[in-house]
Amino acid sequence: MKIHTLDLQFLGIEKSIAVFVLETRDGLALVECGPASTLPHLQNALRENGWKLADFQHVFLSHIHFDHAGAAWAFAEQGAKIYVHPKGLPHLAQPEKLYNSARMIYGDDMDRLWGEMRPIPENQLYAPENGEIIEAIGLRFTAWYTPGHAVHHIAWEVSSSQEPLERVLFTGDVAGVRMGGGPVMPPCPPPDIQVEDWLASIQMMRDLPSERFFLTHFGEIGDKNSHLDALAKRLLTWADWMRPHAEANTAPELIVPAFQSFVNAELMAAGVAKEDLARYEAANPAFMSVAGLMRYWKKKNN
Repeated sequence: MKIHTLDLQFLGIEKSIAVFVLETRDGLALVECGPASTLPHLQNALRENGWKLADFQHVFLSHIHFDHAGAAWAFAEQGAKIYVHPKGLPHLAQPEKLYNSARMIYGDDMDRLWGEMRPIPENQLYAPENGEIIEAIGLRFTAWYTPGHAVHHIAWEVSSSQEPLERVLFTGDVAGVRMGGGPVMPPCPPPDIQVEDWLASIQMMRDLPSERFFLTHFGEIGDKNSHLDALAKRLLTWADWMRPHAEANTAPELIVPAFQSFVNAELMAAGVAKEDLARYEAANPAFMSVAGLMRYWKKKNN
């Protein structure tokens, strides 16, 4: 199989959100689809390779956050089957609640950031069980439930029936955000952050035979074990940083600047250039991680 990493140029920023085209002699499949706001760019990228939306009859989503699943309806309108966690399926069939909740957070920026989200007919949605194998385009897609970042998260392990020893894992957000050779960061948006579940998912990914990981933010990594070790450590560090603020019930707007400075200091200490900080922020906004970790501690302490 060939794996093509396509950059969606989200907000004009290079290598912030990826989608992955899997190509075999039997056809094409897509892992992730990005938000509807980047759909024109995705269509152009497909066209440059001689492809169009209708060529993709199988679309595999890690979870239903807009940066991963917002444009799924466009592929469904061309006849595609959309594969999604059972807890995410109802929100793709009837996205109004999800969309309106997000609009309360993003306000007037909703359209610019994410674009529209149309309902997908339920007969074009499929929710696999944990560990279920789906065969498509001559490949085996194994759905691994990986909660922690979101309760409706799947990491897709893909192998070839012709090359059974080659296994790759498309990790969505559960393996973190990592730009180029920079450090890995744990995206922690509300409402589903659960540190203990996330650590269990990290251990599960360690135990899988796949050595090649593909991150939606951004691209392939090869240093699996050191990557996951760093992710687990930073997740705990961020949670510990947020705990006293949650226990003191500090207003989020007072925490966000301090947390952003804390994260930027980590990034720059690891050698990330100042001009590249925007890539991390676009994929993993500080205000969202503050909201997610604050909610985690409040739920845990109640």
